[in-house]
Amino acid sequence: LAVMQNYGTMLQQPTLSDEKRIEYAKTITDSSRRMADMMTNILKLNRLENQQIFPQATEYDLGEQLCECLLRYENVWEKANIDIETEIEENVHIKADSELLSLVWSNLFSNAFKFTPEGGKVSLTLTATDHHAIVKVQDTGCGMSPEVGAHIFEKFYQGDTSHATQGNGLGLALVKRVVDILQGEISVESMVGVGTTFTVKIRRA
Repeated sequence: LAVMQNYGTMLQQPTLSDEKRIEYAKTITDSSRRMADMMTNILKLNRLENQQIFPQATEYDLGEQLCECLLRYENVWEKANIDIETEIEENVHIKADSELLSLVWSNLFSNAFKFTPEGGKVSLTLTATDHHAIVKVQDTGCGMSPEVGAHIFEKFYQGDTSHATQGNGLGLALVKRVVDILQGEISVESMVGVGTTFTVKIRRA
C-alpha cells in the first residue's frame, strides 16, 4: 500500500515525463497484483486451516496433471534459458482432489523458477510404489541454509529477502496445509549455492 501511495502521489506531478508516468503506473499495477495474490492466498489458507475446504477426491493420471502445470511456465523457462528435465513414470493414477494438488505443483514450480538463475536447470520426477506416488521438484538455484529450511513452511516467512517482491511468504504454507489435508508428506533438501529439492509423497488411494 505504501508503494502504491507513493507512486500515486508522484504520478500527480504536472511536469512528469511520459516515460516516468508509464513506469510509475506499472509499479502501481504490479503492487496491486501482488496485493491481490496475497489476499487470495490468505483466504485460501484461512479456509484450509479452518477445514472449510473439503477434499473432493477423483481418480486421475498424476503425470498428466504435472505436465500440464509445468507447461504453464514455458514462457518463464524459455525467457531465462532454463533447462527442463523430466522423468515421469507412466500410468500413475491417484485418487485425490486435483484442484488442491494443482495448488501444490504450481507453487513448487513457481519457486523453482523464481530461485533458479539464467542457464540453470529445473527437474521434475514422478515415481510410484503400490501405495504412494512420489513427486520431486529439483532446481539448481541459490539453495538455502538449514536454518532457513526449518521455517519455510511457516506463514509469511521469506528466507531470501532479495526475492521478497516476487512472493508473499504464503505459497509453501499453502502447500504444507494441502499436503497435510490429503494425508501426504512433504520434505525439502537444500544446499546453499547448489539448489533445492522438494519431495511430495501422496497416497494413491
